[in-house]
Amino acid sequence: MRTLAIECATEACSVALFDGETVIDAAHKVLGRGHAEKLVPMIAALPARGRAQRILVSLGPGSFTGVRIGVATAKALGFAWSAEVLGYPTLSLVAAMARADFDWPAVTVCMTGGHGEWFVQHFAGDSAAGPAVSLSPYAAVAQDRGLPLAGSQAPEFTALIGNRDGHFLLPDASRANLLPPDTLTPAVAPIYGRGPDARLPG
Repeated sequence: MRTLAIECATEACSVALFDGETVIDAAHKVLGRGHAEKLVPMIAALPARGRAQRILVSLGPGSFTGVRIGVATAKALGFAWSAEVLGYPTLSLVAAMARADFDWPAVTVCMTGGHGEWFVQHFAGDSAAGPAVSLSPYAAVAQDRGLPLAGSQAPEFTALIGNRDGHFLLPDASRANLLPPDTLTPAVAPIYGRGPDARLPG
């Protein structure tokens, strides 16, 4: 079975086409902005224009716009291709990549959030040890569990606490085959990780 993976919840935008567990082709670009313009052409450049029987898409938390673009694209392609669409948490992919690359039994993932905050989540083995939360850098340090650090804000976290393993990582769709099966969900809706900035008037 072919699987298309879509990851655009962070400053990186990536897509990958799998045959079973094998990557057929993939693309990864660090854009910052512009996911809406780049994502569909990246998919179209894959073999068979990326067509697959199953689609995996990152749900966040991460960029509000990037998450929504990824989810909307996955749902549209799933409808057009009659493909199964499953979502996964972005930080779970980063944790899986860190475990595979560095052989860590546990890890804290720290990613860029909004308004100077970080999305932080702890993982033990294949499982999340609690939800992803949005914290200020100093609140993240106060809640540190002493684990190795991975993610886009891992170097900054490491600089604050010192003497800790920390590696900059951005999620990559070509590594989606590392995701534990229980992280995949048919409930494909964005995970924002923090409350809305806008407030209704009283």
